[in-house]
Amino acid sequence: MAVCVAVIGKDNSPKYILCLNPNQELQFHYRVHTSLDVVEEKLKATGDRDVRELYIGQLYSTEEHKIFGYVTNTRIKFIVVVESSNTSLRDNEVRMMFRNLHSAYTDVVCNPFYIPGDPITSKNFDNTVRRIMSGN
Repeated sequence: MAVCVAVIGKDNSPKYILCLNPNQELQFHYRVHTSLDVVEEKLKATGDRDVRELYIGQLYSTEEHKIFGYVTNTRIKFIVVVESSNTSLRDNEVRMMFRNLHSAYTDVVCNPFYIPGDPITSKNFDNTVRRIMSGN
């Protein structure tokens, strides 16, 4: 389903990035960081209104990939990259991926041994992300 999942901190520093193909990791880092500009534009467009919708939607697409975004209330950004050839992927499936990712992230942050701002190294979080990427 997804080929890359990233968790980006409120200061736009990567907290976690996982790609299916390690040979394309640099390419996905670039795509994730360029999508942050689109996320910031969409956040500025909403202004200071109380926005309950955390799902931003499709940020942009290329010939090979579609990039989707999600921002938590604490300004943590989740970026998911899927292949453009996956035409059976519906919007509610992408939303469900983000909900599962947000739930796993919440579990990591609630761990008393996690220091906020540090990269995410939790094995449970990694397993959840791999399950999301495989489509299960």
